[in-house]
Amino acid sequence: MSSSGTPSSESPPPSVIAQEQALNSTTAAEPTGPPASPATVIANHKRKDTSKVIVRFRAIGNAPILKQNVYKITASNKFMAVIQFLRRELNYQQADPLFLYVNSAFSPAPDEIVNNLYKVHITGVNFDR
Repeated sequence: MSSSGTPSSESPPPSVIAQEQALNSTTAAEPTGPPASPATVIANHKRKDTSKVIVRFRAIGNAPILKQNVYKITASNKFMAVIQFLRRELNYQQADPLFLYVNSAFSPAPDEIVNNLYKVHITGVNFDR
């Protein structure tokens, strides 16, 4: 803008243009290597994720209290593994009712991946009997 309040037609100084071009060239840079082969992609997909997720169990209602309420569970497991683990810890039979909730809000499907639940809800898993 000029001092009179009207837009000026002056171009920005060359240093600003050079900075913008450098910034654009670094952010738009993409890898130049060849794409991964299908066999590599499949091998990476089949590789089991060994990372762990911290899960905190909290008894609600008349559910028994666990001796330890924080566990590390493999992130690539399905939620069914959490259900089976908790049944073993509580010495519950298959016929005994067990309801698990994430953040006291919803009960995930048994085929849901634990890591997906962790990424979305980050806190813990609550259970009720």
